[in-house]
Amino acid sequence: MEIQTGSVVLSLAGHDKGGTFAVIDFADDSHALIADGKRRKTEKPKRKKCKHLQVVGRLDLPDAGRATNRQIRKALGAFGADAAAVSGGGI
Repeated sequence: MEIQTGSVVLSLAGHDKGGTFAVIDFADDSHALIADGKRRKTEKPKRKKCKHLQVVGRLDLPDAGRATNRQIRKALGAFGADAAAVSGGGI
């Protein structure tokens, strides 16, 4: 699956390893801007290399690039258990 705006991704490397995030934009061809609405807000998203992300799903939001922190938290809540099963551990 290709990473796109609105994708739900699992972090594979870094201090946020195992975390579930939403892709809200792209900084360039190899970096995505991710947020989870709690630790990483949409106002200050994390810039992360795409090779360190694994797509686990898609957000059910019409315009994920303009989603609020509350909308992202609510949408990611459904992916918490799924992401833990994919990564082999808890989040």
